[in-house]
Amino acid sequence: MTEQAMAAPAKAAASTTRLMILLAAAMFVLVVDTSLMNVSISAVVHDLGTTVSGVQSAIALEALVSAAFILISSKIGDLIGRKRAYTIGLIAYAIGALAMTVTQTLLPVLIFWAIFGGLGASLLLPAMQSLIHGNFDGPDKARAYAMVGAAAGIAAAVGPLLGGFITTYATWRLGFALEVVIIAVVLLGLRLIKDAPFTGERGIDLVGAVFSVLAMGGVVLGILIWQEGGDRVLAFLAVGFASLAALAWWLVRRKRAGQLPLIDPTLFQSKNYQSGVIGQLLQQVTLGGTMIALPIFLQMVLEYNAMQSGLSIAPLSLSMFAVALVAGRRLGGQRPAAIIRLGFLLTTVGMAAILPLVPRVDSGLWLTIPLIIAGCGLGLLVSQLNNYTLAPISGDRISEAAGVNSAAGNFGLSFGLALAGALMLGTLSVTFTNMANASTVLPADQKAHVAEVLNQDAELMSNTALDAQLEGQPQAIQDEIIRINTEARPIALQVALLVPVLAGVLGLLNSLRMMRLPDVKPSANLEEFALGG
Repeated sequence: MTEQAMAAPAKAAASTTRLMILLAAAMFVLVVDTSLMNVSISAVVHDLGTTVSGVQSAIALEALVSAAFILISSKIGDLIGRKRAYTIGLIAYAIGALAMTVTQTLLPVLIFWAIFGGLGASLLLPAMQSLIHGNFDGPDKARAYAMVGAAAGIAAAVGPLLGGFITTYATWRLGFALEVVIIAVVLLGLRLIKDAPFTGERGIDLVGAVFSVLAMGGVVLGILIWQEGGDRVLAFLAVGFASLAALAWWLVRRKRAGQLPLIDPTLFQSKNYQSGVIGQLLQQVTLGGTMIALPIFLQMVLEYNAMQSGLSIAPLSLSMFAVALVAGRRLGGQRPAAIIRLGFLLTTVGMAAILPLVPRVDSGLWLTIPLIIAGCGLGLLVSQLNNYTLAPISGDRISEAAGVNSAAGNFGLSFGLALAGALMLGTLSVTFTNMANASTVLPADQKAHVAEVLNQDAELMSNTALDAQLEGQPQAIQDEIIRINTEARPIALQVALLVPVLAGVLGLLNSLRMMRLPDVKPSANLEEFALGG
């Protein structure tokens, strides 16, 4: 055998490994992106001269756009080519990250990071799954899915620490600049990817797509508008729920007429699949509510910087990652429904344990044990929910079922982010007003003004910053406003943390239904659908 002939397999193996690394790098960027925003809230608010609610709305909007468009984006990828969809998704995500490096106001964040980035993610995830399936065979395919899945897990685990370190010792903008660099490197490796042609029925259910976007968008946007004090909240919510009902009717109608629906409604004939999708949604509501309320508590109440905030949240993310790895390998003899039940129980107990701590603690260290408990619960859920949900689905429909499951999870994340933030700020508003009116220190003619100023400004200020603004006021007035601010915030954060707690309780009740259902042996290899795309 010639040296050239011997070198060919080695070159092919190296090329295969490079492609795996590039795909894993793209997934790492996708997952770490939101962590960077969460732990950098205080710095972003300060640098852009905006509000906590504005940044929280951007985070929720990004998750919402990804959820609302992932089903239709998957169909678009089938039509235009998975490699092209993957490329467009990467470019859109890079545009969002690049905008974050230069923006001076919130508007570009909403347009480029939240909307462009969300659309990019909706194209990228399903296309990536198809490309892995089409570019690797046998053991290489398993390695590729394992590497990309590991990249997602590692990003979720170290994201708060990495984001906190970059923000504290450099600037949050550097984190997004590094994302752009990584995406550029991934784009340079596109020549290694061969397209994965779609062989199924071609077509797009545009009406179904519109209903799905309106259903998810109406609900979450209604909550965000309520949070910002806007009008027509009920109108948006009504559009959302009406569109959801219309979507269900339309899908059944299309199916009966023999036409291609956006999603096959017969998927939901399986009670196991129904319960699994609900569990996935509730798990993400829990995570979304937690990941907006905790960083705000740490940065706005305890006055932590991004690094301290990331370190305080790390027990949640690290325990979640570690338990997901162990549970996926060593709990194979247990019923998946029983593991899911334990997961929701631990998550609920851990989050509920934080509620009484919020008004009392002066350090994030007090949250360590509850966060480890909650992280262990979330890790159990991550290890089981995907496989449980897709187990009853036949191999030819599993990709579509995985897309629905992913959309439900992303919607749950955006809903949890929006609802927790809205409840927090709504409670702040009411509490500020009530405490100012009840004060025996504030002059009667200043109470309404103080309540209004606190309501508008204090959400983004620590007591230190508020104290600086009060300079020149009588000391008694300063002390009273600081007292109101100090006492109101923990109450609002406790209300916000009720979102993950209640979602955990509902998830626990749903898991009891799972326990009554028979176990289903997977009808296909589910490893490749761990991405949820």
